Amino acid sequence: MSGIVEIAERAGVSAATVSRALRGLHHVNERTRKKIVAAAQELDYPIRPDLLPKGESSRTNTIGVIAPFLSRWYFSQSVAGVEQALREAGMDLLLYNFAQIDARQRVFQQKKLIGKVDGLIVMSLRPTDKEFQQILGLGIPVSLLGGVDDRCSCVAIDDIKGAETATQYLVDMGHRKIGLMMGQRELAFNFEVALQRKKGFLNTLKRNGIEFNPVYELTADFDNHTSELAMDEFLRRKDLPTAIFCESDEMAFGAIKSIRKKGLRVPEDISIVGFDDHEFSATLGLTTVAQTPRFLGQLAASQILAAIEKPESALGKISVPTSLVIRESVKNLKKK
Repeated sequence: MSGIVEIAERAGVSAATVSRALRGLHHVNERTRKKIVAAAQELDYPIRPDLLPKGESSRTNTIGVIAPFLSRWYFSQSVAGVEQALREAGMDLLLYNFAQIDARQRVFQQKKLIGKVDGLIVMSLRPTDKEFQQILGLGIPVSLLGGVDDRCSCVAIDDIKGAETATQYLVDMGHRKIGLMMGQRELAFNFEVALQRKKGFLNTLKRNGIEFNPVYELTADFDNHTSELAMDEFLRRKDLPTAIFCESDEMAFGAIKSIRKKGLRVPEDISIVGFDDHEFSATLGLTTVAQTPRFLGQLAASQILAAIEKPESALGKISVPTSLVIRESVKNLKKK
């Protein structure tokens, strides 16, 4: 983010004048102040809403949503929940979607958002300090969906605890050779979910005195295609685990397809546990940790709407519990 000196150079004034203008002091004539504010906007410098040109700080009746994907189940469900809550409140949704690092940088630029939305929901992305400065500088309510940060409202599940629940179920069913299908870290998004769920997985093994064998870990994207390919390669090994915890249901779908192609059976040969409770999970008999992204989206939208009406409510934090849904994809090794 550019600083006072850069703004001063662009506006053709001194740094001291820029400082006074952006603090709202009266010792700056209106023409100069407008020039400074325009320069600050061009350089993505946070500006107090009361200093913006007339009309830019007025209500738009629109809430912005920054989401990295739309094709993946979690994000499509979350956006649907936000849209439903906003529609019921008579508000519109403006979606910002990206899939590359440079696109992310453009989306978080203040001039892309200023005057266009009354609030902002950021899905599953932890903004960098620079990005937080940019969006908080807008002077509008911000909600982080799928993460926790003290600087804004948050709606999230406990991914660590959810993974612990899934892994403990496998242990309780007698499994000791347990694999992990982990989501890859995508640099454009820096998701924390994959590492949090791995942490819960490892916590549970350690608590039960089980040493994790690193050769039982395989990685893929959070989708069924790359997971199927990863499992195809994994199944070529002679030493296989009796069960695998997949960090999402879509990953579990790919794993199950690969296992069946190999002529193996779920759960007789390999047990599978997922995470999400995707609508297709029941069809496949998948045991999984259930979360409700549509409800999370509704809660995030409600936070924003409440903060618009009552700014003092802008820092609410909501933790939504998960639950284990037991189906047929896990074999009980304790049964004789």
